[in-house]
Amino acid sequence: MAASPQRTLGDRADLVDEPHSGHRRSGVGRAHGKAILLGEHAVVYGAPALAIPVPQLPVTASARLRPGDDDGADEVAFELAGPGSTSRIPSSSSGLRRLVAEFKEWAGVADGLRADVLIDCSIPQGRGLGSSAACARAAVLALADLLGRRLDARATFDLVQASEKVTHGRASGIDALATGAASPLLFRSGTARELPLPVPGDGPAPPRERAGERAAAGGSSGSGGLFVIADSGVSGGTREAVELLRRGFEREPRTREAFVGQVSDLTNEAVRDLARGRWDGFGRRMTENHRLLRDIGISTDRIDALVEAALAAGGLGAKLSGGGLGGCMIALADGADRAAAVVSGLREAGAVRTWIVPAGGHAHHAD
Repeated sequence: MAASPQRTLGDRADLVDEPHSGHRRSGVGRAHGKAILLGEHAVVYGAPALAIPVPQLPVTASARLRPGDDDGADEVAFELAGPGSTSRIPSSSSGLRRLVAEFKEWAGVADGLRADVLIDCSIPQGRGLGSSAACARAAVLALADLLGRRLDARATFDLVQASEKVTHGRASGIDALATGAASPLLFRSGTARELPLPVPGDGPAPPRERAGERAAAGGSSGSGGLFVIADSGVSGGTREAVELLRRGFEREPRTREAFVGQVSDLTNEAVRDLARGRWDGFGRRMTENHRLLRDIGISTDRIDALVEAALAAGGLGAKLSGGGLGGCMIALADGADRAAAVVSGLREAGAVRTWIVPAGGHAHHAD
């Protein structure tokens, strides 16, 4: 998979008409959460980053045409539903307003667009798990389905990324891609590719079909790598963190160069570890990446405590994941028993919820 954040929205070649296209009674779109393994923040400045899909956190959007006279004005209402809560998202929300405007331009919709979009999101908001990108992805796919259109991967990325740039101020594009990826994703210099999955020992990665069969059978992956994600219970601040770093790097360019260079080296080494299932090495890269994020002021005492708890419980590595200033952390464990011990340690240290994601797992949904 490849995508370019610099691509303009004027090219509509990637919007594909489906047979018998036209307005439908309803449209559906799906996405899922993501977690950054290495490279957050540095990726904005050109470093590579690694991410995994989190299919345990699905997002489904359903869109229906809104009845009423068409006076040429857009009237798209978004409603967000999640575990235990339902709330209306202001239609004037800047990110969603941009999403609707760019979608209309891409689809060539000249008249006003009137629709109700219900987004059922299981991703906790403000935790660095891709909630804004996943909601935007599911919503735009639902709108396209409603109008009888099919957005290919490139078009979907461009539209979600347009919304993300407004929401976060500066967005690398990794969330826009990872919330629709099927396996671990390497993002580098505006392009992305899904990585081959690890096998036991140091041999080459297997074909995706074998890895998918193994995950479907309930295994963690042949080599036993499991990622444990923990919610600190405190909302993060991606936009604030991005701005904090921007100002700091402007004052001290050498700090930026050192940070980006060191994170790049760690991520490249981690890619090689992942391909060979070398979990000890991968874990060390994660912990070192956390130290760098902590040193530039993106972590918090609560996140640091969770990282220490995961390591004390036998985790091979642990770090902040996502935008920082709160949110989530992620740890690596070598097998189900060790992952359970890490979960227990994180709960005792104050984590409000946890998720376990197989390193070689695939995300599957209809879109």
